[in-house]
Amino acid sequence: MPPIHVMIKPVSAGCNMRCRYCFYADEAACRQEGMRGMMSRETARAAIRRALAHAEGSCTFMFQGGEPTLAGLDFFRFFADTVRQENRRGVQISYAFQTNGLALDAQWAEFFARNQVLVGISMDGTAQVHDTLRPAADGSGTHSTVMENLQMLRRAGVECNVLAVVTRQLARSINQTYDFFSEQGVLYQQYIPCMDPLEETRGGREYSLSPKEYAKFLHRLFCRWKADLDGGNYVSVRHFDNWIGILMGRPPESCNMRGACAIQYVVEADGSVYPCDFYCLDEWKLGNVMQDDLAACDEKRRQLRFVERSLPAPQQCRECPWYALCRNGCPRDRVQKPGDPVAINYFCEAHREFFGLHIREMQQIAQRFAR
Repeated sequence: MPPIHVMIKPVSAGCNMRCRYCFYADEAACRQEGMRGMMSRETARAAIRRALAHAEGSCTFMFQGGEPTLAGLDFFRFFADTVRQENRRGVQISYAFQTNGLALDAQWAEFFARNQVLVGISMDGTAQVHDTLRPAADGSGTHSTVMENLQMLRRAGVECNVLAVVTRQLARSINQTYDFFSEQGVLYQQYIPCMDPLEETRGGREYSLSPKEYAKFLHRLFCRWKADLDGGNYVSVRHFDNWIGILMGRPPESCNMRGACAIQYVVEADGSVYPCDFYCLDEWKLGNVMQDDLAACDEKRRQLRFVERSLPAPQQCRECPWYALCRNGCPRDRVQKPGDPVAINYFCEAHREFFGLHIREMQQIAQRFAR
């Protein structure tokens, strides 16, 4: 059994911000029962027991939301204490925590540092873009507070990275965004393309990202990143790390580059289990930790053919010179056009343009890293 990854959503889609593009809120709105309230300690203990009984070797607990800090620090102290109590088989435990950074303080920083929690801060670059798209619940800007709290975590010795959502606005200002992160000493960066609402045709929102804009974004980001690399300053950008790794013969760690959905478990606040954070929908429910062990959830996943449905690749993908780098992306980003037998990545043309421009440079970097 490989290492298992269990995502805990302790406050469901609850949040203290109102991001314009929030896919959690959209996902919850598409369920019969949208918000699942706050996770009880009984449910948390059940999730821990199910995970530790199923794990072989190692287990990562990842906390997301909504905004997980709304569960309160005492909840996470209880969670970590319970893991220590229940971990009788000596499973190696690691923690990750994705937060908007708004409610953090010194006590949170101390908890993260003591428990070696990898913290991801959601921040969309400069204040101009961030505050437009990521306001607080009362509509006020959040950038300055999030930036202050990120610096506080770093001073406390907490391992941090930054996650930025690539909207139309951020794509057009990626040079300023990358420079801002670099100036702030953010050396671990992730950029994920924004998603339009589930029931809508892509491209209709003010924040929507088109394939052409995404191609320009990738090109500009790569040029900035490579200039730093050539100058002896390595910055981890997840996309580039994975693509360079693939060229070195390594499997990608990012599931959207594998050509198949990964095996993971997402536990909602009421204990419901889903196969992926992007598919916490009624039709994909695998079970509930209050009644079902994770082996039963695995069987339900097989019955639903969740992984199998991600495997078919269109003929044009199989014939594409860049297929090994793209693998048709995440199913959530695939769009099936009328007459097409299989859905194709919405950003296909962006990837084709980017790889066509930069594959030689990427190969040279891979050779340099392999020495």
